[in-house]
Amino acid sequence: MRTAGLDIGSRSVELVVVEARSGAVVSAQEVETTPALREDCRRLLAEASYDRLLVTGYGRNLAEIAFDAPSVTEIKAYARGARAVLDECRVVLDIGGQDTKAIALDGEGRVDRFEMNDRCAAGAGRFLEMMASALGCSIEEFGEEGLRGENGIHLSTMCAVFAESEVVGLITRGARRPDIARAVHRAIIRRTVAMLSRVSREGPLVFAGGAARNRCLVLLLEEEIGGRVFVPERPEMLGALGAALLAAEAIPAGPRSDRGRERRRPPLA
Repeated sequence: MRTAGLDIGSRSVELVVVEARSGAVVSAQEVETTPALREDCRRLLAEASYDRLLVTGYGRNLAEIAFDAPSVTEIKAYARGARAVLDECRVVLDIGGQDTKAIALDGEGRVDRFEMNDRCAAGAGRFLEMMASALGCSIEEFGEEGLRGENGIHLSTMCAVFAESEVVGLITRGARRPDIARAVHRAIIRRTVAMLSRVSREGPLVFAGGAARNRCLVLLLEEEIGGRVFVPERPEMLGALGAALLAAEAIPAGPRSDRGRERRRPPLA
């Protein structure tokens, strides 16, 4: 039997299918979201073979109705996905398009505490996109610019609207683009670390979501917490992976079940 996890975010939709008994990943696919979100999901699901589906993410309520599938919160899905790629994980960070999540796990991998910033764009992926646009670079170039920058500039606000104006003002005063990019990244990380410190001060920390591909964010995060940050090979897939694994674990174990002995780390790590 195969189970699937569908993670519907504001920027992309991910689908992971696992072998239910072993937890091994069979397939992992991703598409960018469009205004036709239901069709985006339908196309992704049509290309996969699975027996049970569990949905999560920003659009999970839509999928519950459209595909008659149960749902799970992003907090539980990301916690399970992070534990699958790093068994000793105690904290999960996800900087998503519209929100940032910090999740503390207990020694058994259960959610112990979490905090989510979903009231404004400050510190989320949308904030990064707006600042990159103000600097005239792509989101991929933005992280590399930050790596080349030097410390010394400090943003006075994390409000996306006022910060955009501040960045434009710095440009007109002749500040170097890499230094401004560095300042934006550092401001986000300091806000993020404050959130992390409120949920847990223990590691190891798994950085999930597409923002984990930003090397400047990872570098500054490691500097701020004074330790290594674990970034999976495909960090954007952890929500879908977690949902797929939770779907598998919801299947009643038969008399010959040996799922526990066969479980191994998925190849996404």
